Amino acid sequence: MSKPVLLLACGNLSRGDDALGPLLLEYVEAHCDLSEIELLTDFQLQIEHALDLENRELVLFVDASVSCADPFKLTELEPAQDNSYTTHAMSPAAVMAVYRSIKKQLPPPCFLLGIKGESFELGEELSENAGKNLQQACRFALSLLSHTDVAVWRQQADSRHPLAGLGMLPRPQDLMDA
Repeated sequence: MSKPVLLLACGNLSRGDDALGPLLLEYVEAHCDLSEIELLTDFQLQIEHALDLENRELVLFVDASVSCADPFKLTELEPAQDNSYTTHAMSPAAVMAVYRSIKKQLPPPCFLLGIKGESFELGEELSENAGKNLQQACRFALSLLSHTDVAVWRQQADSRHPLAGLGMLPRPQDLMDA
């Protein structure tokens, strides 16, 4: 039986900062109550991952990002058939679109936690900056996963929301310098 929350981390531990997703998953595994959370990791998203969304209340994709301006960013996702749809590696939005297509229903609410990385060469270690970004993202992820309410997650994804961070979770930008 599926647990209500899925954390799906992508990345390769042998490719420098590409390890950010799996490393965050390892941190969550060691520090979080997993009674309602299932953890899954893979090198990249593929069409088969659409089935992992079934019977979930919330899904958190975690991956390294070169386009992230801040150390990390939480974004709510919508299903979208993008350019990755026909390749061997897919975006989270494309995985959601496959789910919608095969199940004939909307996928559960899905979010992407992107962690800023800068160096992705084979055989490299995690960069110093990515390590700092990972620490901040890990603290944020633990807070987020302790509140498995879609309204809280949506509030955190929109850190401009006037109530973001008040009484629930720290705003993402408040963790960045902690």
